[in-house]
Amino acid sequence: MAKQEWKSGNMLYPLPAVMVSVSDGQGKDNIITVAWAGTVCTNPPMVSISVRPERYSYEFLKKTGEFVINLTTEELAYATDYCGVKSGRDVDKFEVLHLTKEKGSFVKAPMIGESPVSIECKVEEIRKLGSHHMFIAKVLAVHAEESYLNEKNKFEFNKSRPLVYSHGEYYGIGKRLGDFGYSVRKKKRRKKQNKR
Repeated sequence: MAKQEWKSGNMLYPLPAVMVSVSDGQGKDNIITVAWAGTVCTNPPMVSISVRPERYSYEFLKKTGEFVINLTTEELAYATDYCGVKSGRDVDKFEVLHLTKEKGSFVKAPMIGESPVSIECKVEEIRKLGSHHMFIAKVLAVHAEESYLNEKNKFEFNKSRPLVYSHGEYYGIGKRLGDFGYSVRKKKRRKKQNKR
């Protein structure tokens, strides 16, 4: 394979395209689409989102220190894009997109009812890194859509047809290729049945 060298930039793709819901704490809510979101720590559970200071939702985040990460699906692709390009200064995104506000257990920011997973978060630290500021947050609660639980109570998120963002484009995640550890897992041998 021949590779070209480019100037430094962000080429870590694909990424989850998430809708982050926020509140000003006084009844005004908004949704911002974030592709730069990630896991920070398992114990305690922590996540991060990176937001430009000029974004309308930035002041909400800074003021309340709360937000909800709402995972997206192929069905939510239009809403996900809309919430990334339209400003909450101009439109009520919940109203325009007919998205359902659901009350969380810990934060004032609403969850999005149409999302299969909503993650309530409390900001622990804001890191001013340059074009974006990173909000590092503790996960307070995870709300998962019951219809994706199988008979063994295992959450099957992939059945929701998750949405990812890759270099300016949205995609579904495609087919399953394996699961964690499959490359080193020993194959089970079939037991020979005793013939009588």
